[in-house]
Amino acid sequence: MSERIIHRGKELLITIDGKQCEGIYGQTILEIARANDIYIPTMCYLTKVSPIASCRMCVVDVEGVEGHVLSCQEKAVNGAVITTNNDELFRHRQNTMKAYDVNHPLQCGVCDKSGECDLQNKTLEFKVDSQEFTTKDQKRKDKKWGVLSYDPSLCIMCEKCVHTCNEVIGSTALYIKPGGYNSTIDIKMSRCEQCGDCISVCPVGALVSTDYKYSSNAWESQQVPSSCAHCSSGCALYYDVKTVRKDNVYSTKIMRVKNDFEFASLCGAGRFGFNFENINTGKDENALNAAVEAIINADAIKFNSYISNEEAQILQSLKEQLGIKLVNEDAYNYQQFINGYTAVTGTHLYSGDLNDVEQSDYVIMLGSRISRDNPGVKYHLNMATKKQRAEFIYMHPIDDEQLKNKYTQFVKYEVGSEESVVALMAKYLIQNGNDELKAYFDEMDLGYLSAETNVGEEELELMVKKLLRRKNKTLVVGTDLFGHKKANNIGKLVGLIEQFSDFKVVIAPSQTNTLGVSLICDLDAQTSGKTVGYNEKADFMMSNHEAADLNLPALNQQEGTFVSINKHVVNSNVALDFDGYCLNDVANKILTSTKVNTIDYTASLPVSKGFKAIEFDALDSGYTNAGVDKRGYYLDTCTSESNQSTSILEELDEIKAYDGSVIYRCEPLHQFNKSTAQSEWLKADSHLRGSASFAKAAKIAAGDKVNIIYNDKITTKMFKIDTTIKGTVALYPTFDDGLSDDAIPSGYRYKQVKIEKVKSDE
Repeated sequence: MSERIIHRGKELLITIDGKQCEGIYGQTILEIARANDIYIPTMCYLTKVSPIASCRMCVVDVEGVEGHVLSCQEKAVNGAVITTNNDELFRHRQNTMKAYDVNHPLQCGVCDKSGECDLQNKTLEFKVDSQEFTTKDQKRKDKKWGVLSYDPSLCIMCEKCVHTCNEVIGSTALYIKPGGYNSTIDIKMSRCEQCGDCISVCPVGALVSTDYKYSSNAWESQQVPSSCAHCSSGCALYYDVKTVRKDNVYSTKIMRVKNDFEFASLCGAGRFGFNFENINTGKDENALNAAVEAIINADAIKFNSYISNEEAQILQSLKEQLGIKLVNEDAYNYQQFINGYTAVTGTHLYSGDLNDVEQSDYVIMLGSRISRDNPGVKYHLNMATKKQRAEFIYMHPIDDEQLKNKYTQFVKYEVGSEESVVALMAKYLIQNGNDELKAYFDEMDLGYLSAETNVGEEELELMVKKLLRRKNKTLVVGTDLFGHKKANNIGKLVGLIEQFSDFKVVIAPSQTNTLGVSLICDLDAQTSGKTVGYNEKADFMMSNHEAADLNLPALNQQEGTFVSINKHVVNSNVALDFDGYCLNDVANKILTSTKVNTIDYTASLPVSKGFKAIEFDALDSGYTNAGVDKRGYYLDTCTSESNQSTSILEELDEIKAYDGSVIYRCEPLHQFNKSTAQSEWLKADSHLRGSASFAKAAKIAAGDKVNIIYNDKITTKMFKIDTTIKGTVALYPTFDDGLSDDAIPSGYRYKQVKIEKVKSDE
């Protein structure tokens, strides 16, 4: 596994319990101790947030310093000699635990946290077997907050949940309701994202999943390490799997999803969208043979990027042997963008990752409604604004209510003008370009571009002004740029920004394995003739969803790898068995070179694209004490010849006006596709959502059933007024479409449509 640099700076050397430990100036004593596998107990400390310093369990003795020192917030000093445990420190921690245990209900037998409770563990660790004092107990009512349930009588007020909600998730929904000994945690439900990250960080049974409550004990389940299959963040998680009996039939069931909460977070889709397995099991040999015949006779295989690298390699092998086309519009568009970027930079991978976003003090986000497209990016943006006090410039045609307390500047540009917007940015952000580049920018018609994009020169000048004294700068670009018809040229412009400025660039993949598929597969632009679909509508469909001609396993029923936004090859393990065929079974009836298992392809992924010849079973999981993600490995960056001449740039297109009714393909919070749509806990409707001004222009009203007409095809949805949306662009969801033939094609996310109210008698 490749190492990731967590801290940078001048080195120091301290002694902890007689062991010499290297660290970096700015690190705390606790951070250095953990990095050197030295245990210091804590109750309120959480690596991913600022020190809370409320429990005082982490106290240590520092030679020459009077009294105990809080290791969680005390910065290490070169040459310091530190003791983490002695009789006095033990008694201090024991007394702290006695205070925590005062009137704490003795209901471990039924508490959901029993067996993995930090309070339970440390009560035993510090030998608290009696209680010499008490306080008057307070009556506190249990609360139910959607997917969260809160029992204040179990709460120890460690504040982890509040800090996580504020500093990582950024919703500021949880807060402390003061009242002395009667203080509790409370919530502003209108702000809560129902992500459940507060559940994961709670050290006791105060915050639990409403659905999981009283359903199982921790020791009854098996923890299966895996990676989230819903977006390109590829977050690490554990499937909590248990054998259950119903009507005298035994089966395995995912009870809940957990994560390494100390270092990472999960959005609501990752935590609650786990029940997307294919229940249509059974080996239908006739269907298998039909699939083989369909592929042999097909002109193209259509698929999306919710597949593993190994499956992508299988599809590429089928193409190489049969000459069949591979059509994946999502990955193809991304590939075209990256090709433009690579032509300028000479590298096939962008320079930044989410750690760079978190460490940035200046971030530009362009071309994505990121709070919906990739919550992991949003969390790291929030951490940058909280920890680094970053300037955050959000650029998009539609404002985002979820980002209003995060961005320091919102730049609204016109739909369809992304190419010109990036060209304007390049002119203003590139300060050290060559003479040819300066000449190119001087020839740009700034007046026209500014007027047609709606991005004023004063806005761009303000962006440049905010750059002063900023050291770590990141540009994050998203899906709206990939689907644009000038994606390749936009990629070149982004490449120029990276080459001729001090910005790092993150090109956020749009689906779970968009990056992996774009690296592995030689993709085609068009579909013609007979088609076979893998989780896509086609003449013959192989799918883990309903309506399939051949049922195949879902991603939580397979082993394999994805490539995350961090250019990280992460491994996914089988949570639930699938008694049926997989894509490799189909391929083995066609390919001359076969492999027994799908994961036998893991070590054969293309080294020329940065993959490594590592067997699947050699891939690790979990985190180190220093917070390094041990899953899989990081792609190597491959280089090629670059061309930084402006001669490779295409002429900027004239900016087309998007008049009338315009829709934007965008999913509700925590919804990505048919897999998340199956969740019983991720409640969302598929209504067309727009502002009152959109409704007025389209001559419709809230609650109307409307026909959305595009290229003479019709989609029917209910319309809902959304007060958080401004302007005349409506949000159009597709997550629940499954394998239906959607009348609104993918590609560029904005579409000019005609909207008509459905008459009551239709």
